[in-house]
Amino acid sequence: MNKRDFIMLLSGTVIAWPLAARAQQPERVHRIGLLETTSRPLNAANFEAFRQALRELGYIEGRNLVIEYRSADGLPERFPELATELVRLNCDLIITRGTPAALAAKQAREAIPVVMTATAEPFALVNSIAHPGGNITGLSSLSADLFSKRLELLKELIPVLGRVAHLTDAGNPTLVRIRREIETAAQSLGIASPLLDVRKTEDIGPAFDSASNQRVDALIVGTDTVTQANRQFIALLAARHRLPAIYGSREFVDAGGLMTYGVSYPDLYRRAAIYVDKIFKGAKPAELPIEQPTKFNFVINLRAAKAIGLAIPEAFLVRADEVIE
Repeated sequence: MNKRDFIMLLSGTVIAWPLAARAQQPERVHRIGLLETTSRPLNAANFEAFRQALRELGYIEGRNLVIEYRSADGLPERFPELATELVRLNCDLIITRGTPAALAAKQAREAIPVVMTATAEPFALVNSIAHPGGNITGLSSLSADLFSKRLELLKELIPVLGRVAHLTDAGNPTLVRIRREIETAAQSLGIASPLLDVRKTEDIGPAFDSASNQRVDALIVGTDTVTQANRQFIALLAARHRLPAIYGSREFVDAGGLMTYGVSYPDLYRRAAIYVDKIFKGAKPAELPIEQPTKFNFVINLRAAKAIGLAIPEAFLVRADEVIE
């Protein structure tokens, strides 16, 4: 080997060595905390939509991703404790559903980014939709804005409606705006809408008894932590009391409820994964606008209608995105 060949060989080795060393460095593992209203089995459709979207973006559990799932199990007062636990686990980012969970995560530690999969009232959390500021961003569920449409659907289905009770957790910070929407819509439709306050599972049975005593004709059910965790129980009691009910989430109809009009939560969870990817790549939550939903579902459960003796006109059925036979 001549001197020139030796120098070239040596130079190639020096260049290749750091490249090989970099290639052998372990891939960074991201840790995401999920602060949820319900258990993983009850939240399966949304959680899987989130995981699938992350996989498509290159985040694989067991390789470069760890997901810490924490559920309040219908008890919103647990959110601060669970948010603090996720902080102790050194999560890089926290995903939330609902305003109470987002508030708890936001307050747990300002240095950790928070991505909302859904909130009914963004202005309870940020000052600006376009420029959220702070450590929180994500998606609005427009839940408060859709209650008037739900009342209209009930009135269209049952024209003789006189009283439609609002079954919800009155401790939810979004209640003021939601009640304003409902009362305005109810007044325009010529119906009354009393409030049935349910803040824990034990309140649900007495709330239905109160509905009977007040001669309520139908229910509009809030998408709260306690109602989500008890959706099958609520659907059962609605059938037992022969009360038509409309919900804000497809999950309630899957649990036996009559009908739902609202956003597609799996789609919101899928889009939340895109926020995660942007933040992990350097974007600041303060600079990521809060986005609105683009997919909505109107689903009718004919089995539930039959159980309460409610005939649904064909003209009403054809407007649904899905009819469960």
